Amino acid sequence: MANKITEILKRGLKEKVYPGAVLLIAREEDIVFFHNMGNRTLSPRSLPMEKETIFDLASLTKPLATTLAAMKLVEENLLDLDEPISSLIDPFPWRDKGDITPRLLLNHSSGLPDWKPYYLEMRKLPIKERKPAVRRMIMEETLIEEPKTVSLYSDLGFMILEWIIEVITGKDLSSFLDNTFYKPLGLKHLYLDHINRDAVNEKELCAATEDCPWRKEIIQGHVHDENAYALGGYSGHAGLFGTAQDIFTLTTALVNIYHGDNSGLLKSKTVRTFLSRQGIIPGSTWALGWDTPSKNNSSSGNWFSSNSIGHTGFTGASIWIDLKKNITVIFLTNRIHPTRSNEKIKEFRPELHNLIMRKFGYGL
Repeated sequence: MANKITEILKRGLKEKVYPGAVLLIAREEDIVFFHNMGNRTLSPRSLPMEKETIFDLASLTKPLATTLAAMKLVEENLLDLDEPISSLIDPFPWRDKGDITPRLLLNHSSGLPDWKPYYLEMRKLPIKERKPAVRRMIMEETLIEEPKTVSLYSDLGFMILEWIIEVITGKDLSSFLDNTFYKPLGLKHLYLDHINRDAVNEKELCAATEDCPWRKEIIQGHVHDENAYALGGYSGHAGLFGTAQDIFTLTTALVNIYHGDNSGLLKSKTVRTFLSRQGIIPGSTWALGWDTPSKNNSSSGNWFSSNSIGHTGFTGASIWIDLKKNITVIFLTNRIHPTRSNEKIKEFRPELHNLIMRKFGYGL
């Protein structure tokens, strides 16, 4: 297995798909391939990629942070997936959004816009005023479509979910996740960013992202996502950092629970609910916080079963888990270093996944 996969990773470097990458492949709980290649930074100085490199996981924040917190609240009967958000967060004027539910937010079927450049205004406000201000702005947004009529990927939905989690728990999302999941699992390098953090040594371990035109520097050690940065380092949609190993530890715990291990941090019934397609929108591939393979043009390639879950992140991170075949692929890159214009990974990633699955005996 190793030779062919190493070759395609080298090709990715040669073709400038990414400056560097870390690839972890596992069958059940056994890691069968774990390799680092290239550089975690090119500028202002060149540093090699390591297995322990910490990545800005971008939208992997949605399944590995916000969705995880929602699972716990549902399990403890503190959150009803089908309760309107107008009754969860009161007494705000939700206009046309009052009947949207957490299930619709997690399933990207709320009709909310995908993204808005809130950071442009947020930079003008004191840091403590920014999240309340953005939340008011989201309430004032006009829905793109009526809820439950179209599948539309939305950062805004997960920003609302973070708000709901804060209201229910009385804690910020970072503290809740640390105490409930990350620390109990011993995950020392899976955390939500805080822009006032000044961990120089940890910054050096991070993969660099973009040469940011408005921050006037190459981003390393802090979140790339503009809105998350402006909101203090993270929101419900972005801001999670982590290593391949810590992601694997967390997802292995989830997969074991999915398969019936109720001795962990969640119950099997809860996890199975979240990791199943919802069928709200005909043709939608979304579960709750996780995606599943589409028939055509999936980033997972052609050979992950329909009983698979995954997600990608803008910075070049992805994870796909086949729950039937018990195969996990965690592929972390710094593809936007130093510019986001590099989109070669869109074609490269499914090719890599197809090769991996063929090595396990699946596909042509």
